[in-house]
Amino acid sequence: MTTLYLVRHGENDYVKKGKLAGRLPGIHLNDKGRAQAAALAAWFKEKPVKAVYASPLERTLETAAPIAAALGLKIIERPGLLEMEIGDWTDKSLKRLALRKDWRIVQRHPSRFQFPNGETFAGAQARIAAEIESLAARYKNPKHAIVCVFHSDPIKLALSHFLGQPLDLFQRIIVAPGSVSAIHLGPGGGAAVSAVNFVPPPVPDA
Repeated sequence: MTTLYLVRHGENDYVKKGKLAGRLPGIHLNDKGRAQAAALAAWFKEKPVKAVYASPLERTLETAAPIAAALGLKIIERPGLLEMEIGDWTDKSLKRLALRKDWRIVQRHPSRFQFPNGETFAGAQARIAAEIESLAARYKNPKHAIVCVFHSDPIKLALSHFLGQPLDLFQRIIVAPGSVSAIHLGPGGGAAVSAVNFVPPPVPDA
């Protein structure tokens, strides 16, 4: 089975604004996020990783860069790993969104929700699962692994899919900034999840 490490990008200061970032460009890692990326690089350095893929947004590429450097690899950008397209909710205040009636649907029944001018959760999950399966199919040696650096909800949606969990329960999964989750995919649709939300220890003086 091919091992895929699903890595959430490191911390950034945009979250302090209390807004939804979505696919906004120009969001960079802060000092803590860069330290998290360094810790990930140190943890992956001795792993048999053959490729590093990333969503083409700055915060994911900045997280992937030290990982790829530690492994002597180049980052391969994959639009299929992008954050959810949240349409009109992009850059909107979370406090204001939480007052909307459809916010409860997002939290409790996401399978029934579509972001205005954006994706449905079901559509995003199908997109991400197909992308991960496509990447896994490129690697036949079961001793090899690949790294995919992307975003919180897409990672949770992927984990939920490969666990065979109902979509409406995916919000119960926690994926912290700078964390690693691991799935294993085999031919014929075989899948296993061996780790969720593992955070590598910090590198001294990182």
